[in-house]
Amino acid sequence: MSTTPLVAVVTGASRGAGAGIAHALGSHGAIVYVTGRSESDPDATTPDTIQHTAAKVTAAGGQGIAVRVDHGDDEQVRALFARVEREQGRVDILVNNAAVIRDEMMGRTKFWEEPLNVVDTLDVGVRSSYVATVYAAPLMLPRRRGLVVFTSSSGAVHYAFGPAYGVPKAAVDKMAADMALDFKEFDIATVSIWMGSLLTDRVRAIVAKNPDKLGYILDTAETPELTGHVIAALYNDPDVMAVSGQTLIGAELAAEYGIKDEGDRQPPSYRELFDVHPQQQQSHVMR
Repeated sequence: MSTTPLVAVVTGASRGAGAGIAHALGSHGAIVYVTGRSESDPDATTPDTIQHTAAKVTAAGGQGIAVRVDHGDDEQVRALFARVEREQGRVDILVNNAAVIRDEMMGRTKFWEEPLNVVDTLDVGVRSSYVATVYAAPLMLPRRRGLVVFTSSSGAVHYAFGPAYGVPKAAVDKMAADMALDFKEFDIATVSIWMGSLLTDRVRAIVAKNPDKLGYILDTAETPELTGHVIAALYNDPDVMAVSGQTLIGAELAAEYGIKDEGDRQPPSYRELFDVHPQQQQSHVMR
């Protein structure tokens, strides 16, 4: 196996899932470009910023590079990948994780009771993932190898918080399937990964305030880092093209690869917990 470090771009990585994925990739020695809008003074490591995540990547054994990017601005995304090309000459892994999640969409409200901006997930979420992959592709094609990951969830196939949340999840699952067909001849794999309930710093803090009522979450939730370790294993799997285009459940991949989560746990999948699973893509092709 090559000792050359992987070059990864993780979008929306100032906090939550993206931060955990970037941190885990750093533990595998990767050079990780950490993007997002939340930043601090360049010499500071304030939590929930791209600088803080980049510092954690480096502390884990990789090299974290913080780049402020508004993924609603195509020119900023183009400039990001132009910089990666200048500095590294390639991208091995792209993790499309950036998304706008408004607090209003997470309540127990009907969609018409929510402000219209909750549907900005179709811009920063769906469209931003498409744009990032368009600009990443030329940095993968010459090497005829690469992995594009879309972070998703089971909300793609069942009601979860309403259409502003569920529709983008279904959209990126479909995006992975269709992009895989165009990438196939170049041996570049695309997958969408369902993450389970995530033990982000925010969730941990909420559970800590009411452990008697919410402690059960710790039994089934998974850390964001688990997905990062799964992504590293996928990239290094010589048979990764066999799953290109598929929507995969992260917890199931972790079990398959023998990856344990924090506390030596093997988190259950949504298939196991709720009999919920990805929809099958049909093989018919129209061009």
